[in-house]
Order: sequence, then C-alpha cells, then structure tokens
Amino acid sequence: MSQISLTFPDGNSRSYDAGVTPAEVAASIAPSLAKKAISATVNGAHWDLQWPINEDAAIAINTMQDDEPALELIRHDLAHIMARAVQAIWPDVKVTIGPVRDYGWFYDFDREEPFTPEDLGEIEAKMKEIINAREEVKTEVWDRARAIKHYEDTNEPYKVELVNRIPEGQDLRMYWHGDWQDLCRGPHLQNTGQVPADAFKLTHVAGAYWLGDSSRPMLQRIYGIAFKNRNDLKAHLNMLEEAAKRDHRKLGKEMDLYHMQEEAPGQVFWHPNGWTIYTTLQDYMRRQQRRDGYVEVNTPQVVNRKLWEASGHWENYQENMFIVEVDEDHAREKTVNALKPMNCPCHVQVFNHGLKSYRDLPLRMAEFGSCNRYEPSGALHGIMRVRGFTQDDAHIFCTDDQIEAETKKFIDFLAGIYADLGFHNWKIKLSTRPEKRVGSDESWDRVEAALGDACKAAGYNYEIQEGEGAFYGPKLEFVLTDAIGRDWQCGTLQVDPNLPERLDAVYVGTDGDKHRPVMLHRAVLGSFERFIGILIEEHAGKLPFWLAPRQVVVASIVSDADGYVAEVVEALQARGIRAEADTRNEKINYKVREHSLGKVPVILAIGAREVEERTVSARRLGENKTETVALDQIIADLAVEATPPDLR
Repeated sequence: MSQISLTFPDGNSRSYDAGVTPAEVAASIAPSLAKKAISATVNGAHWDLQWPINEDAAIAINTMQDDEPALELIRHDLAHIMARAVQAIWPDVKVTIGPVRDYGWFYDFDREEPFTPEDLGEIEAKMKEIINAREEVKTEVWDRARAIKHYEDTNEPYKVELVNRIPEGQDLRMYWHGDWQDLCRGPHLQNTGQVPADAFKLTHVAGAYWLGDSSRPMLQRIYGIAFKNRNDLKAHLNMLEEAAKRDHRKLGKEMDLYHMQEEAPGQVFWHPNGWTIYTTLQDYMRRQQRRDGYVEVNTPQVVNRKLWEASGHWENYQENMFIVEVDEDHAREKTVNALKPMNCPCHVQVFNHGLKSYRDLPLRMAEFGSCNRYEPSGALHGIMRVRGFTQDDAHIFCTDDQIEAETKKFIDFLAGIYADLGFHNWKIKLSTRPEKRVGSDESWDRVEAALGDACKAAGYNYEIQEGEGAFYGPKLEFVLTDAIGRDWQCGTLQVDPNLPERLDAVYVGTDGDKHRPVMLHRAVLGSFERFIGILIEEHAGKLPFWLAPRQVVVASIVSDADGYVAEVVEALQARGIRAEADTRNEKINYKVREHSLGKVPVILAIGAREVEERTVSARRLGENKTETVALDQIIADLAVEATPPDLR
C-alpha cells in the first residue's frame, strides 16, 4: 500500500498508509486525543473523522475546544436529530433539507397540519432522548442508482429529486444517526451523545417554498439555535429578547417615526418625528464635512445608460438597478436611463468638469446622495434594508502618495463622529487583494501597506480579511458593536484606480503631463435610513437629547396651570429646544405613561404649586423620581443638552 505524508500544525510530519482516517491519525498520536477528537481540518477543508485521506496533506485534529468546527458539527447534527425526532413522532411527515445557518440551523418539512408551539416542545423532548441514547453516527458512499432506489422504497420524493439534481457519476454520501438515515455531504460528530443536550432550542416555524421556487409546494421550516454550553445559549436568548425590545420597527411605531406601505416597497414615508432625527443627523454631518475640507455637490438621480455602460455598472450591476425608459418628443426609440444606485460615476463627472491640477488635490467631494437599488422583497427589513436611501457619500480624488495621509485623516474624522453618536466600540477590517485582480503586485503591496500604516498612525489595530478586496483595490471596513453585542458594518474606505480610468478622469501634474487620480470611496454612516435604525436599536429608542425628535413635553396637572404651561413651552422653544404642551383633561400619570412610551426624554409636570413658585416638576425617561427645579435652571440645563456635541 502506498504511503502519504501528513503535516501537523507544529510543522512535524508522519507517514501513514493511504486511506488512513483522521480517527486513526488521532489514535496514533494519543489515546486521549482520539477520545476528544470530533473532526479534522485537512488542507483547509472540514473533514469527518471517518473519511479516508489518500494523498499528502496538512492536517489538524479538532476537539470541542475549537469553536468554529465544534459549533458547525453540533448544529449540523442537531438538524439531523430534529428531522429524526419529527419523523419519530409523525411518521408520515416528509423531510427535505436542513442546513446550518447563523447560530443554528433549519429543516424543511412537508406536513399538512401546521406545527404548533406545543409541537416544538414535544420535538425538543424527543431530540434530547436521541442525544442521551448516544447512538453511533456512521457514513457510507453510494452511487446514484442505489440512492434513488432507497428513497423511492422509503417514499421520500424530495430526496429523490435532490439525488437527481446531483451530476451523473458523482458519488453520494449517506449518514446514519442511529437507524435514521439522510443524504448529506457531512461532516458529522461520531455519536449523538457528543451534542450538548441542554444547549439548544427550537425557536419558531415559518413557511418556505421547496428550493425557493414559489411554483412548488409550501413547506414548514423549523428553526433552531445551538451553542457549546447552556450559558452561551442563555446569553444568546437574552440577547434575542433584548433585541426584540429594541427592534426599530416596533419602536418606530411607538415613537411615530415612519411607515412603509405596499404601494412603495422598500421606500420610507418619514413622519415629522422621524424626519426631525434625519435632518438633525444630516445637519450634523454637513457641519463635520465642511470642517474637514469637503465640498458638497448634488448630482442627478436619473442618468442615461451611457454613463452606466462607461462605468461598468450596466454590465455588472444592472439587475440591481431601476431602469427608466423615456419617450422623448414621442420618438420611435425610447431613451433608456437608470435611477442611480450609487453616486461615484456622477462625482467623476463633476471632477471632469474643468481641468484639475495637482494643486487641487486632494479634492474631497461629498453628497447626501439619494440612491435606489432593487432589493428582493424577501430581503427588505424595516429601514435597515430598503430600496430607496440616502448615503453620506464622499469621494476623495488624490494621488498615490496622498492615500495614506487621506486615510488617516478619514479614520480620525470617522472616530470623532462615532464618539459623538455614542459608539466607542468599533473595529477596522482590511480587505486585501482577491485572486482575480488588476494591477501589479507592487501596486497592491504599496496600497495595502498605505491603508495599514494609516490605521496604525491613527492609533487603531485592524483585522485582515484575506482576498476580500475588490478586483481593483483594497478597502477598509469599520464595524460598530452595539449595546447588546451585535456588529454593524457601517463606514467604508475603498481605494479605486479603476473608475477614474474608465471615465477618463485626469489632473495635470507637476511635470505638466496628465495623470490619473486615485479615487477613495468613503462613507461614515452608510445610508441614513440604516444608520437611524441602528441608532434607535442601540439606544432602545432613548436617543441622546440633541437627537430626540420630541425633547420635552410640558404637561398640566390642573387646568389652572395651562397658561404657565404655554409660557414654559414658549421659553423652551426660544432656546432651541423641541418642546410641546399637553393640557388635555387627563390624569398626569396617564400623560407620563403615554409620553414615556413615545420615548420623550423629559416630561415637565406643572400644577398649582409650580405655578405659584415658578418651578417645574421634572421627570427623566427611565427614572421613577421627579425633581422640582426652578424654571430658569431647567431651561439653561436643557439648552446645553439640546446643543449638538460639535457645537458645545
């Protein structure tokens, strides 16, 4: 039998017979490792302990201490265990497919009766029985004919269809969890008892078309989540509970910020309260950009296809664009345009209008550009994922030598804005050259180093995302972590020599010749819509006072106080505070509850005593106590809080 060489993470190598399995390799190293082993990584691929290795390879044996492979296996095995449990309880149910997903898995079932919450509890109990039985997991490779006959004999039509979709000549891998069998590429754990029985939960049921085809049967999809231990599961469930409380769609209704309707899918109808947040944030960003040397422009929303063809978007992005055909002057041929999905080609047109010289660089060009992109209806999510949005978009036209300095300047700019908005926990990811790319290795080395050096000069570490850059240049991604630990990728800086080349952007250099500028695409917030959604969820609706759409409600306790209420409101408004009166004939506790639900930061209650003493009874959102404060003092204090942080 031929020999193969396996190289371990420490650099040492050993020879084995071809066909050796990772389980045998683990046993040859140490009996204790063989007991702990759950899978292997072979030449970067996740490998079942039962699969043979037939050629030289790099190998690492995985245990439960290795989070990524362990979680993948736990969740994958639970998908099979859940399907087995469902068929054990309801033998006539047809199983389909069940992949791993973020934090867990799902599996689709064909069953006439809808699954109920009580059913999920019964399935969980049966799953724990299967886990506790510690039954062996086995695998075999079958040919197509054997697999099709098996699934026809067991009346599994969905599995027959899946087998028929696999190319001729390709072997199929079968897995058994105990006596329950499924078609699966693996890998899996070695017995059901390796799955932690107290670290999973079935969460909900949803409808799903077979293979995503709306002309096919509607199936029932059961979702589950799983972790390595009970504490991790509990922490995740607490996070989900907190996320539900913070859901911007729920809070958007309570705060009367916006609505969406079917006549304009993926478009936002901003209400006065929501638009106040939007314009306050936009005014803040405009001031920041002016201070940092940006010129603001505005470019058309409807642009002829010729520009999109020249930029490359027509060829590569057309499926995400809204096409607009115009019959100009009743001509026989309609003019084909598109709503702009991004601002960059239009900014190059502004740059190209009039010859630029090296003295004009760097040129920082900003636009609050309204863009439209087609997103599938199933991907739309409140104001977080929409079809119509506005970006805090900017492009910096510069020379190669200016990339590092401009990147550092941008990082400093972004850091100040995030701090003002309450985000102090964020990280930078550097996406490097992909396999398919343009440009020399030397130019990639230079630009990647410039971005990395700029991060260090600004005082920040960064993570490398190998091969995740665009084909024309690397980029930085700025990822926020919110109050409950979720990550949001918002800011970006993309180095782009490609678009200036395609759209013939030039400047006159010190040598009198024409040269191509480099274009840095950059955004801090991303889209205003999405970022406002993030802000709402970060603060659970309790926005910083300067951003709150309704800052103060002055509420009367008795009708005799109405005149003083009006006076207080007028005095607050005179100092730039968004204040309103509530003199309805309702009890003060009712008013407080209602305005607290609407996330009004400050409620000032006024009764007979307050009128006589020219004071107010102040109550802050989230606090149970009230404080009697002199009118002049509360106005002075709130005027400071109402001032945006950059103007204080």
